[in-house]
Amino acid sequence: MDVTCFSLASRFVGVKEVAGTASNSLILAMLRLDEPWPQGDEVPWCSAFCNFICWLLRVPRSKSLAARSWLDIGTPVSVETAQIGNDIVVLSRDAGGHVGFYAGHNLHHVILLGGNQADKVGLAEFPRERVLGVRRLVS
Repeated sequence: MDVTCFSLASRFVGVKEVAGTASNSLILAMLRLDEPWPQGDEVPWCSAFCNFICWLLRVPRSKSLAARSWLDIGTPVSVETAQIGNDIVVLSRDAGGHVGFYAGHNLHHVILLGGNQADKVGLAEFPRERVLGVRRLVS
């Protein structure tokens, strides 16, 4: 059985931030994999989650907490040809962007499995017009 980024990421569904001054130690470990500065889990961690999953599987990763850093990783594909497995979607956002693993799409939305979606790992729907790019990490 082949383990994909999506299948491994799905094992973390439900991991969430800790409210208040405490932090989830797993999220802190994800953040600090590539940056030493995060002191808590209440910072953007969508890219940290994707980097963590890719690090565990030894597939290409951005090594950055910036969501848009993923636009330089892997091979570009369209939303229409995206596949559940090792494809990642980068979205625009007022404050930098968002990134997650491709989980599907319809006419108006793309569905991502990602971190920092409502402060936890889970599935979320986003407008397709926010898609900046889809990248295939492993062929």
